[in-house]
Amino acid sequence: MREVKRVSMRKRDPGERVASFLEVALGYTQEEAVREANRCLNCRRPSCVKGCPVEIDIPGFINKIKERKFLEAAKIIKENNPLPAICGRVCPQEDQCEKSCILARKGEPIAIGRLERFVADYEAKEKKSNLILRDCSDNKKIAVIGSGPASLVCASDLAKKKYSVTIFESLHQPGGVLVYGIPEFRLPKDIVKREVDYIKSLGVKILINFFVGRTATIDELMKNQGYEAVFIGTGAGLPRFMHIPGENLLGIYSANEFLTRINLMKAFKFPEYDTPINIGERVGVIGGGNVAMDSARAALRAGAKKVTILYRRTKKEMPARIEEMKNAEEEGIEFMLLVAPIEYIGDENGWIKEAKLIRMRLGEPDSSGRRRPIPIKGSEFKIPLDTVVVAIGQSPSPLIAHTTHGLKVDPRRGTLKVDEKTGETTREGIFAGGDVATGAATVISAAGAGKTAAKCIDYYLRKINHGEH
Repeated sequence: MREVKRVSMRKRDPGERVASFLEVALGYTQEEAVREANRCLNCRRPSCVKGCPVEIDIPGFINKIKERKFLEAAKIIKENNPLPAICGRVCPQEDQCEKSCILARKGEPIAIGRLERFVADYEAKEKKSNLILRDCSDNKKIAVIGSGPASLVCASDLAKKKYSVTIFESLHQPGGVLVYGIPEFRLPKDIVKREVDYIKSLGVKILINFFVGRTATIDELMKNQGYEAVFIGTGAGLPRFMHIPGENLLGIYSANEFLTRINLMKAFKFPEYDTPINIGERVGVIGGGNVAMDSARAALRAGAKKVTILYRRTKKEMPARIEEMKNAEEEGIEFMLLVAPIEYIGDENGWIKEAKLIRMRLGEPDSSGRRRPIPIKGSEFKIPLDTVVVAIGQSPSPLIAHTTHGLKVDPRRGTLKVDEKTGETTREGIFAGGDVATGAATVISAAGAGKTAAKCIDYYLRKINHGEH
């Protein structure tokens, strides 16, 4: 008999998990994965595949799980997605493939993300991750700038087509937002390393501590080093602030700096790692997306006694995943809704000590489709805070555009202008995708953009070489 209710996934107890950065979700056992897979109806026209930006053969890999052929399931996923353990953990499947599942019409969809994660973790546990160890160094050269999800997927697809691909990463560890932006308790660094190693085995070279635009420009890479095409996947790492009084006080961080210090520089282990971060007893996080949830939960684990998310709308309008909001609530994080900071007040040493907030009400929907928050006159009040993390979004860094001839930028959003269907920028031979082209979005949408660009780069290089390859 087919189960109606989806198989739940075990998690660490909230009391245990707030004391460490260990992964919260524990994944499926083999029996749980098979039970969940058996809920799949094997639709003749699977709508779930259309909901996946990288078009994984979802029914195909689920059928292999039903047959307990887990390694074959992994192979099917990796035909289209080289990052299954990552995407299985952090992608918003509920808004993509699972939303399109026919079971979602009358109940709970198949837990596609959890099954993807199970398959990837099983393959790693069995130490059979199909490392290819290919050498493509003598073939046509393509430069990939940045090593986040868009870049990793683009690079892996091009390497499979036997191009010589080099990723240039400005930080000391590849992975982009996967390593500096998402905390260990949601995406362990070992998982990212494992999937990056798989991509390297395809023949992709990764140069770290190489800041394109500073170490060398794109023009120099193409002119002096023989790269025939370039993919820009540098993400959106430039923080946004609210430009209110007191925002320059000590103890006020952008979410980007806060999470980079916590994640990549291990500030939570100070003084074992020499990157201090001031976590006071009372932390306020401004924003309502996944980055805000990550920042709040990281602050709690780094020693805060009380963490409050301050959001100008209601929970209904929060862009964060429901699962992440639930995790935050379970861990004791408070949600103060329909409020916005209008001023920060410091002590005699220049450290934040209070935030002045104003209450909001919701008006008509704005351009985002959500109801617009409107300040209520005379409703100002203060709360004590020792640390503030501003998580209201990021924009792309302007450095690449400023140092590359012919690249045009959207003046309002700071994103590179690209053809959405091909990833082509305004400069021939240079393509872009992911957050640098769309603004901050999801890991899997960035992966989809990398996949599209890889196809078009291949077409472009074949075209300029008269079909020779």
